[in-house]
Amino acid sequence: MRYDDRRAAGLRLARCLDFLRGQDLVVLGLPRGGVPVAFEVARGLDVPLDVLVVRKLGVPRRPEWGFGAVGENGGRVLNPDVLQEAALSPAAQDAVERTERAEVERRVRRYRNGREPVPLAGRTVVVVDDGLATGATAEAACRIVRDRGAARVVLAVPLGPAGTVERLRGTADQVICLQTLPFLGSVGTWYRDFTQISDAEVAALLARAGRPAAASPVTRPTADRELQVPVGRLELAARFAAPDAASAVVAFAHGSGSSRHSPRDRYLAAALSHAGLGTLLLDLLSDDEERDRHNAFDVVLLARRLHAAALWLRREIALPVGFFGAGTGAAAALEAAVLPGADIRAIVSRGGRPGLASPAALARVRAPTLLIVGSSDTRVLSLNRLAADQLRCEHRIAVVPGADHLFEDPGALATVAELSRDWLTAHLTRQTNSTPPRRWA
Repeated sequence: MRYDDRRAAGLRLARCLDFLRGQDLVVLGLPRGGVPVAFEVARGLDVPLDVLVVRKLGVPRRPEWGFGAVGENGGRVLNPDVLQEAALSPAAQDAVERTERAEVERRVRRYRNGREPVPLAGRTVVVVDDGLATGATAEAACRIVRDRGAARVVLAVPLGPAGTVERLRGTADQVICLQTLPFLGSVGTWYRDFTQISDAEVAALLARAGRPAAASPVTRPTADRELQVPVGRLELAARFAAPDAASAVVAFAHGSGSSRHSPRDRYLAAALSHAGLGTLLLDLLSDDEERDRHNAFDVVLLARRLHAAALWLRREIALPVGFFGAGTGAAAALEAAVLPGADIRAIVSRGGRPGLASPAALARVRAPTLLIVGSSDTRVLSLNRLAADQLRCEHRIAVVPGADHLFEDPGALATVAELSRDWLTAHLTRQTNSTPPRRWA
């Protein structure tokens, strides 16, 4: 998966690092390219941002081939394998190092503009770059941070080769890499916009980070509310949330063994709420019904209840409705979408089993449908591809690299949130109902 630009990568990385929120944190960006990424991470976590100047030591005539790196406060890391293969003499090595140390000093003066470095002693420090190649620069940065007294060092990057990531786990306390690749090539090939960052841009971002953010209109979700949704003779437990002036609402259909309390679905619902969408996390089975596992695979039963909940939801708030399904809930969402009067505007499936829906229903679905599957979940990926072949609506399969069925790998669930948000906001807001939504007291 390619990133639009460094800012987009930083936004995704910030969501993945949300588990650090509340700690005594400092974010350090590696210039130049790592600073725009780090800026979004620091802003997302609401913590200080600083720069850590580190320069790669490149082999003469092949500067992209790094034999080490140097940084502030005399830090240095060498790669003996590259030194041996390049047959670099000590004199040539020293010449490169003198040049790069002079550049380190120049950049420190330019970027900080007389400001003192943010203190690191006793704090958790997140070192951020726009990607890893050899890892020499990141390794030097982590060692420098450790020497400055950091209690814990976290290296966070949007992408990097598997071998480099694994090696750096011995240097940092934790390595967060959104995309770990068997072969990287150039970092820039994984960005649609990889425009070179100037010194002025780095200095401007650091200056902005040091000022209080100007107040801006931010959509804030209302607190979650427990509701009872009438479905025939039953009332199903649900959790509802909606921001002010929500543009649409998404009903969640959980997979077998899950419920409205699912941490994964609540995380995804929060991401949709921040994008201006209401969410309804719905338990399609009563407590007694859940004791019989066969009910969780009764797609027709689940679909009828989801359909009834969608009709009730649209009557209550007069907004477009979309579905989000996981596991068997994805099949129920597709079946429910073709029932009379459903008028479902978009569907997202996370690790779903759309093939459990009938072939007739799949062929009749008209709501744009996104099927999200982890690349490591090979069986479900194959089943999703077979189901997609039967869809006649606008649809897409999005494969999350390295993710398993539960999307537990670092960054996987954040990727699901981003894909779901973009798909649902794009399709649910194409047409909006002008009737004012009804507010629950």
